[in-house]
Amino acid sequence: MPRFSRPFRIATCAFLSLFVASAQRGGNDWMTVGNDVQRSYWLRYDGKISEQTMRKPGFEMVWKMKLKNTTRQQQSITPPALLDFYISYRGFRTLGFFGGSGDTTIGVDTDLARLEWQNGAGTSMAKPGTPACPGGMTSTISRPTQVPYPPAGNRGGGRANPARSGVGEPFEGAVTLKTAPVSRPAPPPQADAAKGPRRQSTPPNPFGRTPLYVHAVTDDGMLHQMYVSNGEEPKLPLQFLPKGAHSLGLTAFDGVAYVATVNNCNGVENGIWAINIESPKVSHWKATGKNIEGSAAFAVGPEGELYAASGSQIVALSEGTLHQRAAYSAGSSDFVSSPVVFSFNGKDFLAASTADGKVHIVDTANMTSVVTSDVIAKPGYAVGALATWEDENKVRWILVPTGTNITAMKLTDAATLQKGWTSPDMVAPLTPSIVNGVIFAAAAGNARGAKATLHALNGTDGKELWNSGTAIASYITTGGLAAGGGRVYLSTVDGTQYAFGFPMEH
Repeated sequence: MPRFSRPFRIATCAFLSLFVASAQRGGNDWMTVGNDVQRSYWLRYDGKISEQTMRKPGFEMVWKMKLKNTTRQQQSITPPALLDFYISYRGFRTLGFFGGSGDTTIGVDTDLARLEWQNGAGTSMAKPGTPACPGGMTSTISRPTQVPYPPAGNRGGGRANPARSGVGEPFEGAVTLKTAPVSRPAPPPQADAAKGPRRQSTPPNPFGRTPLYVHAVTDDGMLHQMYVSNGEEPKLPLQFLPKGAHSLGLTAFDGVAYVATVNNCNGVENGIWAINIESPKVSHWKATGKNIEGSAAFAVGPEGELYAASGSQIVALSEGTLHQRAAYSAGSSDFVSSPVVFSFNGKDFLAASTADGKVHIVDTANMTSVVTSDVIAKPGYAVGALATWEDENKVRWILVPTGTNITAMKLTDAATLQKGWTSPDMVAPLTPSIVNGVIFAAAAGNARGAKATLHALNGTDGKELWNSGTAIASYITTGGLAAGGGRVYLSTVDGTQYAFGFPMEH
């Protein structure tokens, strides 16, 4: 066997540890619904996807697979939580974790389109359910994450770039360590008397090594914590919700899991729930309106405060206890989307849509209106969720699925919201995902024969760069898009999972 010098072995171990530590805290992985707790649907950087690469041939459907699951009332497979780099006893893995409506959690090797494990942890469901209360697993799978905004990263970089030697000059260690950018101290967090200071991301610990988990909520109301490697549960599941609830937006950070309940299924009150995973203590906030609005259910600010739309109000709830701090009212029009939180000019804002077709921008510090747009979507249309991103010129974009297209709004200063561009017409577009400045928008299609189509649009002008043509054989009903590791994922009503990207050699 070859023998390596001690400095080389140390450098190699440190390099791999940095990858592992980054995986522990999420790094560039899609962690929960909307990618991050702010529900931005924005993946800030990617190793292969960019405006330049999408203008060239090569992006295509790389695989599709039928996951073992029972479709319930048009509900099938949820968008995945992703783990782009995992080192296990079986070697390197790129993993995706899917929630099945048949009350199962599914782990897939997303490089090889190979089933890694399946955990049918939920109870048997004899009742067929209804469209509003389908039963089974209704919330997406989630990986524990952090509340600060994800780092901007290095556009175009990442694991998907071509490999290079890790050996540097004598006594310099690995090239990857030598050329790594030096982290500069972040500016002091801005304190807010009501919400507390904005948190900073915890830097990865190259010597830290803790187990990696995924979380799921099943039809019996139990919160399951599973190893990413094999789906096994090291602890007994926790009673989180009453049985038969329709849950949305499962998210976990700082040792607490949060989820929303909607539609009063099985008599369960609509609202936001929190459980301390170690205690385990459950807190509950009851919705002030008829329901929790929107497909992502709630968003979280960089200081840990939760924001949920219910009726005509968006409420601000404290971390853990869910005490209501303040509320913003849209007046006579109810909200039809969940909030999205973002930073602009050093302050935190949220955006959400109302039934009159308008978008509201709200200052989260005092929960007051900053600006309200003109009518964007058809009045009465359930927008579901917005997406947001910031381009290289520091222009903040708000993306709105209107029912027939994607409309992009530009926030140019604290009180001006302008229309930027409108996509080509689409049949029931989902909330788009932004990957390295490319907008991926899926036309969901419908049961009347319209098949789903995935589109890639230029982020600053909305012009089409690519589309999937006839590659998708059915329509989409569950969740939306997820992206990571140079790929974009979606699933159709028949339980088929699709992955689009640039083919890799194995």
